[in-house]
Amino acid sequence: MWIKIILVLLLIYMIFNLFAALKVMMVGSKDGTPMSKYIGRRVLTSAIIVTLILIAVATGLITPNPRPY
Repeated sequence: MWIKIILVLLLIYMIFNLFAALKVMMVGSKDGTPMSKYIGRRVLTSAIIVTLILIAVATGLITPNPRPY
């Protein structure tokens, strides 16, 4: 159960960075923070999420849905 909570929190963090990058793109940054900082965080978070899902499936913490016949 804790792995699912971690994954949801990481997804929320990824979405937050997506909207932060959108704000920088549309309005601009007051302190000069580049948009690539937020996009880079989003890509790193995506890689962490995929890695956690693969590890959780491999260890049996989560089970995928069965294939339909």
